[in-house]
Amino acid sequence: MEITKNKVMMMLFILMCAALVVLLFLLIMNIHIKASIKDRMLSPDQIPITDADCILVLGAGVWNGGRPSPMLEDRLVRAIELYNMGVSNRLLMSGDHGRKDYDEVNVMKRFAVDRGIPSSHVFMDHAGFSTYESIYRARDVFKVKKAIIVTQEYHLYRALYIAKKLGLEAYGVAADRREYYGQASRELREVLARVKDFFSTIIKPRPTYLGEPIPIDGDGDLTND
Repeated sequence: MEITKNKVMMMLFILMCAALVVLLFLLIMNIHIKASIKDRMLSPDQIPITDADCILVLGAGVWNGGRPSPMLEDRLVRAIELYNMGVSNRLLMSGDHGRKDYDEVNVMKRFAVDRGIPSSHVFMDHAGFSTYESIYRARDVFKVKKAIIVTQEYHLYRALYIAKKLGLEAYGVAADRREYYGQASRELREVLARVKDFFSTIIKPRPTYLGEPIPIDGDGDLTND
């Protein structure tokens, strides 16, 4: 009986040690990613950049009726502000349009056009199924070399890290304008996502789709569907 109890205690000790190692690894990876791009996080009034190829807006959920979720709306409002400041004269809306019944990018473009942005200045990346794929495709499909990335701060660290590792000169402006429901669970998922994309930027898998180049300095209406 004593031997069995000792075995159980040893197994619990080993499991606790393994859990601590995993937690330490997650912590170190997240600290590394944040520290490596902290100089690329800018506030809107700090941006000295006027020659960015585009303002890259990363997609988020849309609601029935073609409305952006609060998180996505704040990203779009921030991007339009930057456009009007002259940071870049191109917007690249990258999101999920993998099904006919779910379309982030047309909602994003319509939001910008309804607020006075010329349609030809708004590009849509219909296959931005993940942060990694959005940035990879910005580089390879839209030929972006220098970008301002807009998303919420918790997400911006990972986006900028991916861009840096894929060779883009990218800076980020956070779009946090309010409190978001469910943010605690997003923060937790993001800890794991940062680790996942740490390895993605080493392996560099190709995105789901690439396709023919559509240079960002051309006509955004070529991406209309």
